Amino acid sequence: MSGAAQPADRAGLGERLLDALDRWVPKPAAWAFALRIWLAMMLALYAAFWLQLDSASSAAVCVAILAQPKRGQALSKAGYRFLGTVVGGIVGILLIALFGQDRVLLLVSFACWLGACVFIAQFLQDTRAYGAMLSGYTVAIIAVAHIDAPQTVFDAAIGRVAAIAVGIVAITFINDALASPSTWRSLLPRLAGAHAAAKAFARESLTQGDPGPERTAALIRQVAPMRADASAIAGELDDGVHRAAGARSAIAALYVLAAASRALAAAMDRIPEPGPRVREAHTLALRAVSDGADASSQTLARDGERLRDLVDAGLCEANASLDEIMALQRALDVTNAATFAEDGVRALGDGHEPLRDIALPTHRDFQVAVRAALRVMIAFGLAAGLFILLGLPQSSFALVQVAATCSLSSVTPDPRKFAQGVLIGMPLAALCAGFILFVMLNGNQGFPLLAIAMAPPVAFGCLLSLNPPTFTIGFITLVFTPVLLAPENPQSYDPQAFLMNGLLVVVAAVILFLTIRLVLPISASQHRAFALEEARRDLAEALVGEGGDATTRTSLNADRLFQFSAWNSGSGAVRRASLHHAFAVAQLEAAAARAHAQLRPLSELSGLVPLVTRAREALASARSADLDRAARALIGEARAQDRTVRMQLARTATDLATASHVIRRHGRFFRRLSLPSS
Repeated sequence: MSGAAQPADRAGLGERLLDALDRWVPKPAAWAFALRIWLAMMLALYAAFWLQLDSASSAAVCVAILAQPKRGQALSKAGYRFLGTVVGGIVGILLIALFGQDRVLLLVSFACWLGACVFIAQFLQDTRAYGAMLSGYTVAIIAVAHIDAPQTVFDAAIGRVAAIAVGIVAITFINDALASPSTWRSLLPRLAGAHAAAKAFARESLTQGDPGPERTAALIRQVAPMRADASAIAGELDDGVHRAAGARSAIAALYVLAAASRALAAAMDRIPEPGPRVREAHTLALRAVSDGADASSQTLARDGERLRDLVDAGLCEANASLDEIMALQRALDVTNAATFAEDGVRALGDGHEPLRDIALPTHRDFQVAVRAALRVMIAFGLAAGLFILLGLPQSSFALVQVAATCSLSSVTPDPRKFAQGVLIGMPLAALCAGFILFVMLNGNQGFPLLAIAMAPPVAFGCLLSLNPPTFTIGFITLVFTPVLLAPENPQSYDPQAFLMNGLLVVVAAVILFLTIRLVLPISASQHRAFALEEARRDLAEALVGEGGDATTRTSLNADRLFQFSAWNSGSGAVRRASLHHAFAVAQLEAAAARAHAQLRPLSELSGLVPLVTRAREALASARSADLDRAARALIGEARAQDRTVRMQLARTATDLATASHVIRRHGRFFRRLSLPSS
C-alpha cells in the first residue's frame, strides 16, 4: 500500500512541478517578442549613432514604448506617436518663443497645455488617446528640459522628431522581417468565440426566457475588450480596412443580438397564445442563432426576407395587435443582428468588404476627464515648486519624468494600479541601468558590448509586460532603463549624475503615487454617479431626438455598461439592482433614438405628419400611456401605406411601445432621474 502510494505522490509532485513550470516559464512566443524588441532597440540605437543624432537614446525609448506583441498594435501606436511628437515639438517651440525669458509663465503655460492634452485624450480611443497625451509631455522633453538654454529648443525638437522616426522605422522593419504576429489572426478566434457565446445567449433567451442583466453584462465584458484590437487592424494588410470594418460590425452586432434576443423574449411573454405568424417568426429567429449550416449567410438572408414578409402581413391585417407586431419586429431584429455578426466575422477572416462600416464609440465622463486634467496640472505644479525650492541641478530632468508618468497614468483604465506599478518599476529600471553601466560596461566603449549588456533587462521588461498583473512594472522597466542609461557615443560614466537621476525618477514615481491617492481621487461610487449623470443627459437628448443614430448609441451604451459593471460594488442585491437600472436607461435611450430615426423620414409624408408629431411629443414627455397610443395609431395607419413605409412604421411603433414598457416598469427610478412625466 505504501509502495503504491509513493509512486502516486511522486507522480502528483511531478505534475504540480510541471504545472508550476508551465505557469512561470515564458512561452516561445514571449521569447520571440523579447528578441524582436531587443533587435529593434539595437537597430534604432545603431542608426541614431550613425546619423549622429543628439538624442540617440530617444530612438531606443521609442521602440520600448511601441513594444507590442502584435504588428497592428505597434503600427497604430507608432502612427499616433509620430503625430503627437510633431504637434508637441511645434507647441514646445512656440512656448519657448513666447515665454523663453520668463520661466514661471513657461511652466504655467506648459501645465495648461498638459492638462488640455490629458483632457482631450480622455475622450479619444486607444492609440489616438495615447497620441493626444503624448503631444502634452513631448513639450516637457523639448521645452522644459531645455529651459536653461532656450536657443537649443529648435534643434532639440528636430532631433526628437528624427529619433522618433528612426525608432518607428526600426520596430516596423524588425516586425516585418521576423514575421511579428498579426492582430487580426489573434482577434479572429476571440471574436468567433464571442459570436458563439452571443448565439448561445440568444438561444437561451428564446427558449428559456430573459437571462437577466448580470448574464448580459458578462457577455458584454467578453465582447468589449476586442474593440481596441479591431481598431488596430487597418494598417496590417492591403485589405486591413475591410477586416477592421468587419470586426467593428461584428462587435456592434453582438451587442444588438443580446439586446434584441432579450426584447423578443419579453415580447413573447406578453402574448398568452401566439398565433402561427408569431410562432413561425420565433422559429426563424431561433434558427438564426443556431450553430452549423442553419445560420449560414444564405439562410440568414432568406429568413430575413421571410420575416419582413411576416411583419408586413401582420401590419396589413385588420385590427393588428401591437404585441404581435413587436414580437415579429424583434424576431427580425435578431435575424438582422445575426446576419451582421456572421458577415463581420467572415470579413475579418477573408478580408471581403462587409455589409456596413460603423464606429464603436466609447463612454467617457466629463467629470472624470476634468479631474484627470486638473490632477496632472496640480502634480506638475507642486513638483515644479518643490524642485525649484530644492535647487537641484537636474530639476528639469525630474520635471520631464513627472509630466510623462502623470500623463501616462491618465490614459490607463486604473491609474492606481498604474501608479503602484511605476513605484516598483522605477527602482528596477534604475537597478538595470546601473548594472549595465557600471558592471557590464564598466568604463568600456563599443556598441556590441552595449547590445549584449542591454539584452537581459530588455527581455526582463518584455516578459513582465506580457503578464497583465505585471504589465506596468515591465513597461516602466523597459522604457526607463534606456532613459537612465542614456546611451551616447562615447559613453559617459558619471556615478554622481547617474545616482541623482535614479533618485529623481524614484521621486517622480512617489509623486505620481501620492498624486493618484490624494489629489482629486475618484472612488467607485463616484464613477457610478458620474456614469449615471452622463447616461441621464444622453437619455434626455435621445428622448427629444438629439445625439446620434441608434447603432452608435447601442455601442456607446454597451461600453458604458461594461465600465459600469467594473465599478459596481456592494452587496449582491445592490449590484443587481444597480445593473438592472443601468440596463433600463440604456434600453430606453436606444428605443428613443431608433424611434426618432424612423420618425424623421416619416415626417416627410403629409398624411403622417399629425401622427409623427404626436409620437415625438410622447417621447419628449416620456408618458407611457401617450407612447402606447402613438404606437397603436401608427399601426392603424400602416394598411394605407406602401410596404417600405409599413416597415418603417413597424419599427417605430415597436420602439415606442418598448419605451412605454421600460418607463412603466421603472417609473420610480426614472422619477429619481427627473425624467419628465415618468
